Amino acid sequence: MIKAHMTYGTGNRITGFELTGHAGYGIEGEDIVCAAVSVLTISTVNSLEQLAKVELDIDERPLEGGYLRVELKTDNDEAQLLLASLRLGLADIAQQYRKYIRFKD
Repeated sequence: MIKAHMTYGTGNRITGFELTGHAGYGIEGEDIVCAAVSVLTISTVNSLEQLAKVELDIDERPLEGGYLRVELKTDNDEAQLLLASLRLGLADIAQQYRKYIRFKD
């Protein structure tokens, strides 16, 4: 099961997110839950860096049970919009695939 949560700072601003585990919905390479979460997180990280121009602290350990932690080093309104979009996407996937992903906001 994937466990995902957002992290918050002062003023209820999103400061990052953390994901652990593997979905286990299907075999490697055919797991649609894993693919959906991967696309959301990769797109968000790329957009934060290239579009919002924020600096990130990224800790990724795919061989250690599927671990990803991303924290903002800098922040702006564009970053908040992108992270809010990620939050909505993860919540939606968690609602549809409750056995395979748990999302804590």
